[in-house]
Amino acid sequence: MTTTVTAPPAVRPGWVTDERLSGWHRWVFRDAASTATSTATAPYDGTPTAAVPVSGAGDVADAIASARKAQHAWSLLPWSTRAGIVLRFHDLLVERQDEVIDLIQWEMGKARFSAWQEILQVATIARHYARHGRHYLGDHKVRGAMPGLTKVREVRVPKGVIGMISPWNYPLYLAVGDVLPALLAGNGVVSKADSQTPLTLLWTRTLLAEAGLPRDIWHVVVGPGSVVGDALIGSPDAPGTGVDHICFTGSTATGRHVGRRAGEMLIAASLELGGKNPLVVLADADVAKAAAGCVAAAFANTGQMCIHIERVIVHEDVYDEFRAALVAATEGLRLGQTFDYSVDVGSLASPAQLEAVSSHVASAVEAGATVLTGGRSRPDLGPLVYEPTVLEGVTPDMPVCLEETFGPVISLYKAGTDHEAITRANEGRYGLSASIWSRDTGTAAALAQRIRAGSVNINDGAAAAAGSIEAGMGGMGDSGLGRRHGAEGMRKYTESQTVATQRLVPLGPPAGMTLERFVGLGNAQLRLLRRLRVR
Repeated sequence: MTTTVTAPPAVRPGWVTDERLSGWHRWVFRDAASTATSTATAPYDGTPTAAVPVSGAGDVADAIASARKAQHAWSLLPWSTRAGIVLRFHDLLVERQDEVIDLIQWEMGKARFSAWQEILQVATIARHYARHGRHYLGDHKVRGAMPGLTKVREVRVPKGVIGMISPWNYPLYLAVGDVLPALLAGNGVVSKADSQTPLTLLWTRTLLAEAGLPRDIWHVVVGPGSVVGDALIGSPDAPGTGVDHICFTGSTATGRHVGRRAGEMLIAASLELGGKNPLVVLADADVAKAAAGCVAAAFANTGQMCIHIERVIVHEDVYDEFRAALVAATEGLRLGQTFDYSVDVGSLASPAQLEAVSSHVASAVEAGATVLTGGRSRPDLGPLVYEPTVLEGVTPDMPVCLEETFGPVISLYKAGTDHEAITRANEGRYGLSASIWSRDTGTAAALAQRIRAGSVNINDGAAAAAGSIEAGMGGMGDSGLGRRHGAEGMRKYTESQTVATQRLVPLGPPAGMTLERFVGLGNAQLRLLRRLRVR
């Protein structure tokens, strides 16, 4: 039985006054005459959070136009000016983190430590890009068409206005972590706040304004994806009204729609989508460490994490020992909902998430799977609380086997060989993240390259790769396109432009030389450069 923590009455954080809410509302871009609002439901107690103004399709077009107008002047600012704003934001975020942690918990329901991890990620991203972004965007010299006569540089120029569509599960990290490199690269940004967690993004926009970010360079719009999301991308029937690049994080089904719309507009799309991430335990693994690492990677953020572990594949030589250790570690987790650090696993975010998790477990049990621990909701702790769950005997015909659950549920599988384990790890359509546990890190590294996943963690569940901000993070297969973090996480918001300078005379036959003579000299040059091993 998972350790439980009695849930106190869940109320709006005391510092969130009506005056503060009104101040945040001014960051929602919409027509002043509009009165439409939307109100999310707090996961902890099922009561309304706070009404937020809603934007329409016309508001989105106006927000893009406003950001586009401001973008040119923003891009001409010295790098030190833009970086200084981001570093001031870093300091304010660290100083006032308890405010946004309260908001994240109130809007989304996660445990406080999981909410604090968003502070860690965003602060690290802010420092990294502010200090290294200039290098990522620096000019790159290359050899020209005629060595000695042609000087060539590849330069990076901003794309213009970037559209951001971010999800509810990491309302700070997955929203702002992409906005910062886009802004530093000289772009304007228009972000769609998720309808479940808009207050977190509006609080963050307020904080960046305090850090010195101009009002019109980053706008926030609120509303349903079918209206606001599609308007961000634009329509071929209204050219020039959409953004120049769309960054989407969310489900694979919606990602396909975003990709199709972006293709129609001939704009790039970076898509981080779903995952059914495997963890492989080899025969020589430290079983205790592997079980602890599995629990951390599976149940962090109540399992509502695109890179969290859902499938656990264990070598038969250590299967029984690992199963016992995993069940014990899972049952040692503290389950509940509080605004302090006394809980390890919090609430699910919505009734829809609870229904999806419950359905996967129920259908698996009905088809013959066994619940080793968990497997039930806990309305005594909160309306959307579900116990961390370990299943055994899951078969391919069960939805929980290869469909994304996105909740605190993992399934155990036995493998007789490393080859079988890797084969099972590669089952399904997804390829986002994976984990291998072994005392022989060289063997694990070799096996890692056989797994179809954008990131593979060795002797860690998920955090090692995700926290390595200098390395790209993204998926293969149905898990998406493009990368966040690292050089690509910033360069994707720019266009590569080639600037070639010709010295002396233009390329081509000089005056008075026949084409036959010029071709002969060109052929002689080709042979000479071949002998000299040039290019």
